[in-house]
Amino acid sequence: MNYLVTGAAGFIGSHVSQRLLSAGHQVVGIDNLNDYYDVNLKHARLDLIQSPNFTFIQCDLADRQAIAALFEEHAFQRVIHLAAQAGVRYSIDNPHAYADANLVGHLNILEGCRHHKIEHLLYASSSSVYGLNRKLPFSTDDSVDHPVSLYAATKKANELMSHTYSHLYGIPTTGLRFFTVYGPWGRPDMALFKFTRAIIAGESIDVYNNGQMRRDFTYIDDIAESIFRLQDVIPQPDESWTVETGSPATSSAPYRVYNIGNSQPVSLMAYIEALEDALGTTARKNMLPMQPGDVLDTSADTAALYQVIGFKPQTDVKEGIKRFVTWYREFYRV
Repeated sequence: MNYLVTGAAGFIGSHVSQRLLSAGHQVVGIDNLNDYYDVNLKHARLDLIQSPNFTFIQCDLADRQAIAALFEEHAFQRVIHLAAQAGVRYSIDNPHAYADANLVGHLNILEGCRHHKIEHLLYASSSSVYGLNRKLPFSTDDSVDHPVSLYAATKKANELMSHTYSHLYGIPTTGLRFFTVYGPWGRPDMALFKFTRAIIAGESIDVYNNGQMRRDFTYIDDIAESIFRLQDVIPQPDESWTVETGSPATSSAPYRVYNIGNSQPVSLMAYIEALEDALGTTARKNMLPMQPGDVLDTSADTAALYQVIGFKPQTDVKEGIKRFVTWYREFYRV
């Protein structure tokens, strides 16, 4: 099949592109290659994608004409929309970047899918949509109406926008609520990357809320495999569904939302200990209060995911961190 993968130079997008190509599909990957973090890392990810079936186009999601022309030129059958302005804390200081990439960009993708009869749109949402929810594990049956960061609010908005297009135009859409993705080729703004860089450099690491947080850390290969399997699970309309009796993750429209997480939350201090073991050194820790926009705990209920694809993320955090450290030392030669 012919796929569009947005954010193809990104952490998840580059892995998903490789997974699709290994299965014999054709992939057009787009990315605007912005400087939110090291552009050289993005180029290095693209260099890994060696296939005659891969075409890369530098393109900005917020450019309506460019996205329309992209859909017009390529006969995409399915779209995996992973491009977004990421980061909870960055959204506090740079809110307009999130409106452009995550709201306008998502609308442009939806319009492309509408006008070109795309058979399935999968798009990145986030565990951050659970916001002030305290009941664990987080379930897609739960309400997610109280986000605590603009980033989370844009991801919730993406789900709402997608439902509207599923309802109005019959476009099958699947939202992917990712839980703290980590692993080789990860983003430099994420905790594991920042901790590793600082510890190797002999610097202290910032530990928020005095380490009293838990995250459902999910290894990148498990994320890519879940997406690869879900792209064949095309949502169908359910005429018996009602708002009063149905799950918010389903609809009378061809719309679905899934959690993609490891379902085994790990405390931040245990995560740091696993990294210290992998690096063979002890970190100097700068204990700090909770940051605005953060949540205390995340944990994914993935029963619905397993039911439809027969797979759920399960890579152990210690093993995943070892693989990341091996990659980091090789890539940065440290």
